[in-house]
Order: sequence, then C-alpha cells, then structure tokens
Amino acid sequence: MPSAFLQIFDGPGKPFRAVEQPLPNELMDGEVLVKIELASICGSDLHTISGVRKGPTPTVLGHEGVGRIVGLGNKRSGLTIGDRVTWTLADSCGVCNPCQEHRLPEKCRSLFKYGHAAVTDGSGLSGCYASHIFLRAGTHVVRVPDHLSDMVMVPANCALATMVNVVGSIPEKTKSVVIQGGGLLGLYGCALLRERGVEQIFCVDVRPERLSKVPAFGGIPVDGRPEHYPEARARILESADGGVDAVLEVAGVAALVPEGVQLLRAGGFYGFVGMVHPNSALTLTGEQVIRKCLTIRGFHNYSPWHLDQAVQFLSDTVAKYPYESLVRPPLPLSCLEEAVKLAQTQEWFRVSVRTEF
Repeated sequence: MPSAFLQIFDGPGKPFRAVEQPLPNELMDGEVLVKIELASICGSDLHTISGVRKGPTPTVLGHEGVGRIVGLGNKRSGLTIGDRVTWTLADSCGVCNPCQEHRLPEKCRSLFKYGHAAVTDGSGLSGCYASHIFLRAGTHVVRVPDHLSDMVMVPANCALATMVNVVGSIPEKTKSVVIQGGGLLGLYGCALLRERGVEQIFCVDVRPERLSKVPAFGGIPVDGRPEHYPEARARILESADGGVDAVLEVAGVAALVPEGVQLLRAGGFYGFVGMVHPNSALTLTGEQVIRKCLTIRGFHNYSPWHLDQAVQFLSDTVAKYPYESLVRPPLPLSCLEEAVKLAQTQEWFRVSVRTEF
C-alpha cells in the first residue's frame, strides 16, 4: 500500500520524528489528496517550534505549500488528477454565521487549520512538512499557472494571501503608507500597494539586508535603527504632509505601535497583522486613538477569495518583481531540522523543503 512520509513535531526542544503512514484508501465527496512538491517555513511555525506559540502535539507543522493532486473525491468541479495546486491554510464549513453572515470564513466555528492540528485529528496528513497532505471538503483549492514556479508560489497561500486581505481593506483614497517590517509580508505589501497605485510606500526595518530588497518591490526603504531613524522619520512626515494615511504592522513587535500611531494623520488607518503571539501587550491609550480619530483593525489570515486574488496577482506581476529570490533553494524534507535552523537565522525570507529532488 502506498505510504506518506511525515515529519512529526512532538513539542519545543524535541527533535522532529520521521514516520511513514499509509495513504487513504478512498476519498469522500469534496476531499483532495495532494503530493506536496515544495513547502516553506513560516514565522508562525518558528514560534511554535520555539514554544512562543502553543499548539497541540504531536503534529505535522507547515501550512505553506504547493503540490499536485493525486487523489480526488466526487463533487470537486474544476479540478482533475495531476493539477498543480495551492490551497487555503484552513478548512471552513461555509454555513455558520462567520462564514456566511460575517464573510469571515477564516473564523469559521468549525475551523480546521493545516499545520496546527494534532495528528489524531482526522487523517494525520494535515501539515506541509510531509510528502502528502489530505485536504478536507471545505478547503478552497486553486490551480496554479504553469509559468509560476514552485519557488514563486510556495508562500502564496499564507503571506501573500494575507497581505491581499490587508491591502484590499485600507481606505480607497490612501496615498501614503508606512509598513513596519521588511520581511516577506512587508515586501508583498510593497508590491501590492505599488500595483494599487499608492504613491508613497515607506518600509521600515532595522536590517540593511532586508531593506536592500525594498526598492525592487516598489517601496522606499527606511532604516529603523536608532542612529538613523530620527532623520528618516522627519522625511516621512514632511513628504506625507504631517502624517501618513495608513500604517501596517507586519513585524510582530508590539513596541512599534506607539510610533505607528504618531506617524498617522488624523483619521488614519492602522492595520495589525504580525502580532499573532502572546508577547503583544500594547502601550496605547484610548485617548490617543480617539483624539486622532483612528481606525484600528486586526487581520488574521484571509478568506478563500483572497487566495484566488493572490495567485492572479503573481500571474500578472511575476515578470515585474523578483519573487523567486525571496525563497531559499530547497533542502530535502529529511533535513527539516537543518532547514529550521537556517530559517531561525532570518538570513532568508523563506527557507523551503522538498520531499524529493
């Protein structure tokens, strides 16, 4: 019987455990079995591995991936065996109030998140650090155009789709934006905002090697190191006529929020994206928000239609922006421990793993 290769995570401080398990014999209506061609290590995975973020164990981590369909249940129109695909990082029911009334399927009452579930919850093939992943019937699956390489596509179903959600929610007449964080979310944000026609896109980070990538994605690099930032800050405020229209926090650092509030004009928009961990208590008063008439909104993941838009965005702009340079060439999945250590150095925006070469 064909089997799948999995890397099991048993908890912080414990090594990954390589196991094999049989593939499903049959698939029910709407279910899809995908052979993973490439997976990448997201920052949230690193938080789980380090213990900053709590999750059930044992588990198969990983939710960023691209692969080919090798098994398909009935009632999946538009898909065939052999299709190259990506998928939403969560499965939703489509009928509860969050799914239907609130248009927030990412907050479905019966949500199942890939890469965050115990191996005992369902098939066990629920994460991307494996040779195969079993997609439930409520998971949105998107075909990938042939001209988009695995390296371009692999983070799309997390980082890019999330930023599509974020950028699509900022006020329509936004002309100036500060992005706090020059990681993958920040660079995707620069490209999305540039294509939207935003005139001034300032991307702040403290790492020069990250800032060096910002112009290629349509942004203006801003050195956030203490010895350089005051002068850069003054230029932002001068060019934005005293305050920017929007600030997007994608660094996951709560200490940046007071500065973000200061950079906003009256009536500005603040999007919280990166602080998805417990170490995110804010130093912020209601008075600061009220007196500036600010709108603050949190973004956690995305809806299925955002993934459709993300794939289309890559298809339309792949010749314009160097997406492939953001992902390190893959290591074998059997070397996942080494890949995690490389990801923890933050030398690359994403480190990828492949089951076979």
